[in-house]
Amino acid sequence: MSTTPTPRTLYVHDDLAGALRACGEASPAWRLGRALFALLGREPARVVVLTLAQQLDALVGRGEHHPFSAAVGIGEAGVRVARQLHARTGWFPQIRRVDVWREEDGEGYRLAGPAPLAQQCAGIGAAPSLAVVDDTVFSGLTMRAVLEALAPAVRPHTRAFCLRAVSESLADVARLAPVTAGFTASGRLLIDVSFINASGLVRRGAIRRAGAPPLAFFEREEWMAAWFPGYHAPVIAVCRELAAALDAVALVAR
Repeated sequence: MSTTPTPRTLYVHDDLAGALRACGEASPAWRLGRALFALLGREPARVVVLTLAQQLDALVGRGEHHPFSAAVGIGEAGVRVARQLHARTGWFPQIRRVDVWREEDGEGYRLAGPAPLAQQCAGIGAAPSLAVVDDTVFSGLTMRAVLEALAPAVRPHTRAFCLRAVSESLADVARLAPVTAGFTASGRLLIDVSFINASGLVRRGAIRRAGAPPLAFFEREEWMAAWFPGYHAPVIAVCRELAAALDAVALVAR
């Protein structure tokens, strides 16, 4: 029996659209991508697809800001969001990347990265205004860790940004710094609300494991069965094919 609950609402961020368009409408990847999103639309009241445009529009609409002296993007995703926001607003002329992620360690989860966060954040304390940017605040673990790693003197001049968040976790982040999210969902983590990226369904790296290769979500059947009850088998099958098609495209591009 699965120990993973089926969330009342599963939000899927569509970060595959660009990659599928790049493959072309005649490609197997395009066909498989359309099939995947058709399956994701099977329960529209429970599985909600979020587009990048609607989240960016909402975040930018939350208020204007003067350009920040520096911005910290958390990982590749945070840097990408910072660049997308800067293109719209001019808020982040200087973007610096720090890397920290949550990974399974056999007993639960731990934070990991290429170097201690305090070392990665060294020198940021000189910034008179600072933005910390990520794509998602779900548990809030990585965002809080970065904010806590900053020099105490810079925290009063720091603001956090993300595209999407769970309201309870956002409140925990707000105790460290003001935070602005494009889309916010209320409810208990995993039980009432979950967030996933569409790319995570097909690309390895969505599930990080200490001392073991990363996985895509389709390779964790228990989670797929909880997210897509009664039809997870066809979702997994399409994801497996789409993963292979995207890998083939990447191989040709090298």
